[in-house]
Amino acid sequence: MKFTDGYWLMRDGVQASYATEIADTRVHDDRFTLYAPVRHVRHRGDTLNGPLLTVECFSPAEGVIGVRATHHAGTLDRGPHFALGSGQNDAAAGKVTRDGTLLELAGGSLSLRVDTAAPYRLEFTADGRTLTSVEARGTGYATTAPDGAHHSLAQLSLGVGELVYGLGERFTPFVRNGQSVDIWQADGGTASEQAYKNVPFHLTNRGYGVFVNHPGKVSYEVGSEAVGQVQFSVEGQTLEYYVIHGPGPKEILDRYTALTGRPALPPAWSFGLWLSTSFTTSYDEETVRGFVRGMAERDIPLGVFHFDCFWMRAYQWCDFAWDPEVFPDPEGMLRRLKEEHGLRICVWINPYIAQKSPLFDEAARLGYLVRRPDGSVWQWDLWQAGMGLVDFTHPGARAWYADKLRGLLGQGVDCFKTDFGERVPTDVVWHDGSDPERMHNYYTQLYNRTVFETLTEERGAGDAVLFARSATAGGQQYPVHWGGDCESTFGAMAESLRGGLSLGLSGFGFWSHDIGGFEGDPAPELFKRWVQFGLLSSHSRLHGSTSYRVPWAYDEEAVTVTREFTKLKHRLMPYLYRAAQQAAEHGTPVMRAMLLEFPDDPACHTLDRQYMLGDDLLVAPVFTTDGTVEYYVPDGEWTHLLSGERISGPGWRREQHGFDSLPLLVRGGAVLPYGERDGCADYDWAHGVTLRAYRLADGATVTTRVPRPRAADAVFRTRRHGQRITAEATGAPGPWHLLLVGARADAPEGADVTSRHTDEGTLLRAPAGVTELTALLT
Repeated sequence: MKFTDGYWLMRDGVQASYATEIADTRVHDDRFTLYAPVRHVRHRGDTLNGPLLTVECFSPAEGVIGVRATHHAGTLDRGPHFALGSGQNDAAAGKVTRDGTLLELAGGSLSLRVDTAAPYRLEFTADGRTLTSVEARGTGYATTAPDGAHHSLAQLSLGVGELVYGLGERFTPFVRNGQSVDIWQADGGTASEQAYKNVPFHLTNRGYGVFVNHPGKVSYEVGSEAVGQVQFSVEGQTLEYYVIHGPGPKEILDRYTALTGRPALPPAWSFGLWLSTSFTTSYDEETVRGFVRGMAERDIPLGVFHFDCFWMRAYQWCDFAWDPEVFPDPEGMLRRLKEEHGLRICVWINPYIAQKSPLFDEAARLGYLVRRPDGSVWQWDLWQAGMGLVDFTHPGARAWYADKLRGLLGQGVDCFKTDFGERVPTDVVWHDGSDPERMHNYYTQLYNRTVFETLTEERGAGDAVLFARSATAGGQQYPVHWGGDCESTFGAMAESLRGGLSLGLSGFGFWSHDIGGFEGDPAPELFKRWVQFGLLSSHSRLHGSTSYRVPWAYDEEAVTVTREFTKLKHRLMPYLYRAAQQAAEHGTPVMRAMLLEFPDDPACHTLDRQYMLGDDLLVAPVFTTDGTVEYYVPDGEWTHLLSGERISGPGWRREQHGFDSLPLLVRGGAVLPYGERDGCADYDWAHGVTLRAYRLADGATVTTRVPRPRAADAVFRTRRHGQRITAEATGAPGPWHLLLVGARADAPEGADVTSRHTDEGTLLRAPAGVTELTALLT
């Protein structure tokens, strides 16, 4: 929200006041409070008839400093609030020192400095340099006419060349500089400035991030009102934000997700290929079984089958009951799909109860639907006729909704697509008295948490997964999230990736999208390119709106592409699941904007058409009909995973790829674990694993952790000394192998291993029980 009219004036109807100086302080060992008038105090008379802002400064964790600025403290706080990590109100991480008029709050590597005798200014420093600062208009409030609304605002300075990222899954330009962004949930597709997943957190390429602790609407002006400032404002009397130091972007995400919640680790089976009925297409059990048989007959491994909205009767979403005319024997159908094809089952749900649903009267009678101020049930006809909204602030409503889900889980359903959750009204009364404006964004958190926790209770920890569309800060704890409704065009494919990378920079570890696009019927060349991209994403789902997404609906080459890239993903599972563990442990997304891995390379700071998949794989999807692709290769020696071509960086490349390929490069010096099975995603990845070593430097040691379902990780250490390369295994459950890609080598004479030269390099095989392999480069 803009308040100024250029540099000198305010907009019509706006009156603004800013902290001008510090009149008094209250200092403790671990925090301090500043009392700041909004005008210069010349004498005692100036202390009268004017506002005094209270600015509390504290450190909830190392590398994090919070600032809470308040005008009037007596307003009613009705919630809801983000559930922040332990230590939110415990400032033990902070340490205050005072030197004359200088105050400093240190929170680990990050410090906040204030000169109490100078004009009002907050300076955040780390590693001997200023990260950002709050200047003359950086702390204050503005009132607007004619509504008289009170907006608390803050500004943090931007340095020359400083770029801003994040704020959720946004489809506008990747770098946020110059944009006005409202953190406000909306069902706007992927081609507008609206977003399904709004997160009041941004980070920059200068070593810090900022989280605004407000679940309601937060209005950002990112260098778009004052070009050297990031401004954020909320309607209310208090504004609280946290500055989070890195120094690198990965460390920023680590600290941010420690504060707002780590992503849960999805089950291994969820990384396989998902196939959907699509949305408004016609389908019944015969259709579903035909699709599943078709995948099996074409040797395309399938992990999950998804039933979209019309598994229920029209006009009755949700009643959690299968349409008896279409699916007369749902339990038998699900049993057959599982027994014959080993599938997991997902069904679509939303948080709405249509008036025609048999559950509407029950929910209304029990008080489980959101109500208007006059006590009537809030209803409208957008989406479902006469629908009501489940009130997840009501403990009884949460238990009631979860009980309906348990019935489906008992039938054989394994997970849920938690659609919608964005169009939440503000002219309502919530059971727990929550502020409707704050609940608009926060509702999705209660919705997805209810479903995720139900799955965890019924299926066990580690076996819960959603396919969620809406989210806010903290929503990363309930994966997976997908990008929403995109068109079937190359442009929409690119905007989807842009949104996914933005979401990853907002603390979300896992992300997916509708392969082929949602709206429209993709051309075969688009479908095949989107399949490549989709199967090189953390999660992969074939889904559309009015048309099916079975690959044979396009051409036989689409079948081949789907088969080969599904199998490639399964072979990469030892590597991908380790990346998933990193997301759960540190908040580093599986699909990473290039700047996450290469923060010191300015060329990577604006890239949004390529990404790193885990630590060592560079992926550049093809967005053209003729297979032409331009992408950037960072410094180092890289190897194309599929062709073995060696590529040197840094530099831009322009290539043309057939549908069997795309730029998929392995970083030099990497040891990539490659599974022995390609028929499914969930298997013992360490059994028979091949360590693909790419041009290890002399003296290098690489540790490779290979996760194991229901067992401790297997750990491999590969090191090079001169012409000798040695790999050691700890916890390997069976045979394992070492492939020296692009190199010729031999096993030492008498070694208990076999070696052979292949087109890719030299392969050494260790039988079960052997814990060390040695190769001599020739």
